[in-house]
Amino acid sequence: MSAIVTCPNHPNAHLIEDHRAGDLVCPECGLVVGDRLLDVGTEWRSFSNERSGSDPSRVGAPENPLLGGSDLSTSIAVGFGGSESDIGLANAQRKSMNNTDRQMSQAFSVIREMSDRIHLSKSIQDMAAKIFKDVLDSKALKGRNNEAQAAACLYIACRKEGVPRTFKEICAVSRVSKKEIGRCFKLIIKSLETNLEQITSADFMSRFCANLGLPNQVQAAATRIAKKAVELDLVAGRSPISIAAAAIYMASQASADKKSAKEIGEIAGAAEVTVKQTYRLLYPKAAMLFPEDFKFDTPIASLPSS
Repeated sequence: MSAIVTCPNHPNAHLIEDHRAGDLVCPECGLVVGDRLLDVGTEWRSFSNERSGSDPSRVGAPENPLLGGSDLSTSIAVGFGGSESDIGLANAQRKSMNNTDRQMSQAFSVIREMSDRIHLSKSIQDMAAKIFKDVLDSKALKGRNNEAQAAACLYIACRKEGVPRTFKEICAVSRVSKKEIGRCFKLIIKSLETNLEQITSADFMSRFCANLGLPNQVQAAATRIAKKAVELDLVAGRSPISIAAAAIYMASQASADKKSAKEIGEIAGAAEVTVKQTYRLLYPKAAMLFPEDFKFDTPIASLPSS
């Protein structure tokens, strides 16, 4: 155990630590009792030109195992007025940077930005990054738009993690077209030979109903309607999103919390006319689709026919 340091002349005095000099000083007589003390605390001083206080950025980003250059290399940043040698050194570093790592870094940034905008978890981001790396290594999509590939990887990651998003939702937070993302998606599935579970209307039901502010009773009824409609083969050829939207429309119209086809379409990413067309397929069998314990505010006979 280390000995307690005290002033020989004033043993009861509370010593003051001079952090700049690393000394322990007696406040009574000014005697330097100890020197060269080491501060083992975290060091967050800023070494940037701007004196903005604490800046934890100088510790660097965490190591990314998906990047090939995950070493302790130094990045050279040249500011305004930098010397020719500094500029030349920075240019040489950029040229020597692995092209694959550059593409990966750009894709990670795009994936993170898109995920933040639609509130996707870190696990989904990591999954999308891993898929992108596998695609890059396979070279199956060489020459394709980097952002379209990243968006397609994010779409696949959502499917794999059990929280699917529609192509329209992914397209809304990217700067590439739905068509280009769709092409990349098909190529990725083919090149990686990935099997994705079939999406159903139930995968979207809770999110759509929550965004519409509908109660659990309506959500449960809509889920039952969509499931029963598929079992009875009433909606053959219709997408799960259209089926979910039409089921929500039918359930809400029978409840006190009525929502229009336009409102539901805006949340689901489906056209109003598509919602109504799918609803017309359900309407003739409405009595068979609702749960037995559903509390009707509007009876089936009074539901809109379209």
